[in-house]
Amino acid sequence: MDPIIYLFFKDNCLEAMTHYAETLGGEIESVFTNADAPSEGDRMPGGDHLVMNMSMRLGSATIMASDAPGDAYHRPQGFNINIAPASRVDFERIYEALAKDAESIEMPPEETFWAERFTTFTDRYGIPWMLNYEGSKAEGAA
Repeated sequence: MDPIIYLFFKDNCLEAMTHYAETLGGEIESVFTNADAPSEGDRMPGGDHLVMNMSMRLGSATIMASDAPGDAYHRPQGFNINIAPASRVDFERIYEALAKDAESIEMPPEETFWAERFTTFTDRYGIPWMLNYEGSKAEGAA
């Protein structure tokens, strides 16, 4: 059984998930918008552009998402999506793309006792992230 991350956005789901797919090398597998609903009764409140459900494959993981209509949106809290870039170059590239116009940077990129580079921030879409590049500090690294 594999967990699936499900994210909610406030009217910008498709933009956010497309940005994540481009930045992280993911693949958008499906997108269903209000415009795709077979009848008015099957739609959620809001315009045709709102995403009812979408799916992105990222490595072996699936991330699903939708727009939360109107007052149904609640700001994410109590978690971070943790990404472990394969190199320091990847770390910097991903950080620059995801942290651009960030709502907040809780910990700027820096070295820690467990990683060559680590950061936590909340991106412009309200999603909290952690980037962790262990590098030479990885267990068993020479």
